[in-house]
Amino acid sequence: MRLLRLSLLVTAAALGGCHLRPTPAPAPTPDVAFLHPFGAPVRPFSPAVRVGNLVFLAGQIGTDPSATGAVVSGGIEAETRQTLENTKRVLAAIGLSMDRVVKCTVFMADMKEWDAMNAVYRTYFSAPNYPARSALGVNGLALNARVEIECIAAAQ
Repeated sequence: MRLLRLSLLVTAAALGGCHLRPTPAPAPTPDVAFLHPFGAPVRPFSPAVRVGNLVFLAGQIGTDPSATGAVVSGGIEAETRQTLENTKRVLAAIGLSMDRVVKCTVFMADMKEWDAMNAVYRTYFSAPNYPARSALGVNGLALNARVEIECIAAAQ
């Protein structure tokens, strides 16, 4: 019996035993689309990237798209409002709306402004179906912004 097992092992090795096992099918790769609804990007990132039925939006800050591109004045409330308007604008340009947002990450220069940011943030979503969300304080944001928000949306 022992000799038979040894013989089978030697035969399997000689035949390249690894070829006897089924080869798993390669994992499917999701379709990826880099979306540039406003033309070629000026900075090295895409405004949105669609992977399957999820759309990952680049973080938005409260810049005025129709003026100089500077961060709006008026403090955290004005910046949060403009940040979410910019998010809305990107979503609309790719055929989606704020009700398709499923996850947000909020970056804040000062977590003491969290309540004021939330007062504006909540007006952009329909209670009780708010997106899942994380919020964290950071050491600095682009253009000295007070808030940056990035979102993930579900495509239709």
